[in-house]
Amino acid sequence: MLYDGSMKFLRVRQKLVSNPIADVRAAVRTQLDSLHLIVPRGDVGITAGSRGIANIATITRAVGEWLREHGARPFLFPAMGSHNGGTAAGQRAMIESLGLTEEAVGMPIRASMDVVKVGEVSDCGLRIADCGLKEANPKSEIRNSKFKEVWMDRHAYESAGVLVLNRVKLHTCFAGPVQSGLTKMMVVGMGKTPSATTFHSAPTPQMKAMLLEMGQVVIDSGKILAGLAILEDGFDQTAELHAVPTADILRREPELLERHRSYFPRLPLDQIRVLVVDAIGKTYSGTGMDTNVIGYRGVRDGEDLTKPDIHIIAALTLAEASHGNAIGVGLADFITRKLRDAIDEQKTFLNTFTTGHMGRAKIPATLRDDEELFEKLIGRYGEQGWLIIPNTLHLETLYASEDLHDELAANPICEIDPEPIELTFQNGRHRLAFD
Repeated sequence: MLYDGSMKFLRVRQKLVSNPIADVRAAVRTQLDSLHLIVPRGDVGITAGSRGIANIATITRAVGEWLREHGARPFLFPAMGSHNGGTAAGQRAMIESLGLTEEAVGMPIRASMDVVKVGEVSDCGLRIADCGLKEANPKSEIRNSKFKEVWMDRHAYESAGVLVLNRVKLHTCFAGPVQSGLTKMMVVGMGKTPSATTFHSAPTPQMKAMLLEMGQVVIDSGKILAGLAILEDGFDQTAELHAVPTADILRREPELLERHRSYFPRLPLDQIRVLVVDAIGKTYSGTGMDTNVIGYRGVRDGEDLTKPDIHIIAALTLAEASHGNAIGVGLADFITRKLRDAIDEQKTFLNTFTTGHMGRAKIPATLRDDEELFEKLIGRYGEQGWLIIPNTLHLETLYASEDLHDELAANPICEIDPEPIELTFQNGRHRLAFD
């Protein structure tokens, strides 16, 4: 049967933490000035690659201008592991799609998948102790010695130095004192496919140790000039910028990660029967859907999350900015034909294969369109306990089934519109608006 139009949803707005920087360009310059850095008079690389960073072109251009004023010749290079097909052309196209064109940033782009070996990983426990962190771990149990090398983008290695630029946030595979941020950009991003493979070859519980060990090897190469860390607020806007001396990167990142937690947007409920994610993709999370939002990492050999507890997850579309990379689609139980047809299997395979978590590339049960998906899920799982979100990055506005009214009303960060909205469709696509 077709959906009968009986279900209504509450429009809910979450009062997320807002703390946008008024003048991002000025903030970049202030932070870099605070380093009192001796800038080399030569080619200096700036990293690029993480998706969905607000004001990234402005921030990157400001960094380049500051370096040029101090005598350097800045250039931008993709630092994104094996992403976008693992080719130089693909990675250049990806950063350009983020707005990081040569014209926008005022400097040349040098894209290559060529790498130079900078060291090998060993003795994780010692490395962690050296970083001043409390957690100690045994040596990494890397099964194949050929995956122990640490690599660096050739353009970066042959430059006078690299200023590492990235957003600090929770990782989607593991927990630890350092997750996604400056260190991961140095290790996985700058190391291209070989270093990404080294990192992901570690058993998931040991990834936090591997990241720190590999990060120290990159720092010891002498190629890192400094880091510029970005923190974003609950509305995905630039909230804080922190320039970090090279020697302090591994020590400061845990502090910055804790500051990030205070901004991180979450779902307003811990128990959800059906979660519908309107769009997934790399532009929202490295795993298409942020596992810290959906409470499910989908990693066999690692510790999983416990909150929120979601019974069924459905995904409707793949963001165009993901260029067909649908890593994380396997975290859903149901998808639409539109999403399935948008998948570039080669890009998705390469990214997923590099991480080693192949379940994230599995194709879920596929239904014709939004209307059939809702009709089937309502028939099987009922009309209670539903949330519908635009994606896992932007959680200001969402929809909830009417039975959740009282629970949401008791949550101080939730505001509920007085009149529920009827769920309708046009050409098979739902008509709920998130803006």
